[in-house]
Amino acid sequence: MSSMPLSGGIERTTAIVIGTGLSGLAVASELQRRGVESIIVDGLDLLGAGHPANTSSLQRCDAADAATLRERNEILRHLRNYATSHKLDVRNDIRALQLDHVDAGVTGPTQQWAVRTPGGILLADHLVLTRCAHSQLRRMLSDLGMAAGQNLMAAMHAVGMYLVGVGGLITPTPKEVLRQAKVVGQAISDKVHPGGCPSGLTGGLALTAPA
Repeated sequence: MSSMPLSGGIERTTAIVIGTGLSGLAVASELQRRGVESIIVDGLDLLGAGHPANTSSLQRCDAADAATLRERNEILRHLRNYATSHKLDVRNDIRALQLDHVDAGVTGPTQQWAVRTPGGILLADHLVLTRCAHSQLRRMLSDLGMAAGQNLMAAMHAVGMYLVGVGGLITPTPKEVLRQAKVVGQAISDKVHPGGCPSGLTGGLALTAPA
């Protein structure tokens, strides 16, 4: 897919990943490996239905020691190289400004998420968030008219929304981020390709964090 800005138009894809850091690149790489196209955009000031939720501070690696930071930077370097060599559609200069859940019949047979950016609107059936706390997600779903109930993750997955790179109280380790990315990549792939991943895919990312 082209990495050119939207220039005020509407663009459709299978999945939108909000966050161009380690978490976003990890899940986008997993999606690419499983034959699911995606667009990755920045999301420092992600808005839920028009309400600001500044999540930039959650990008920090809380209380990380030097070894963890080195590990994180090394994995991020590999992910960026993978994104470049496999032509992942990473739009570092495009920021998600607002997202809305829309009726499938309005945008097409499947697309149910609309992400507004300065260059136009992205439509997709699956949305992956990074850098969002659970409390922010509950508020976001409420703003979108959805009741999360006690099982937040189940409520999100039911509407094609996924979360990568967020732990309970602190930022997850690089190994945990990669684990989450694999789980989300598999979950989306299972919905996009019910019969299994398309044959003939090559160049998968063989990257794991050291034990």
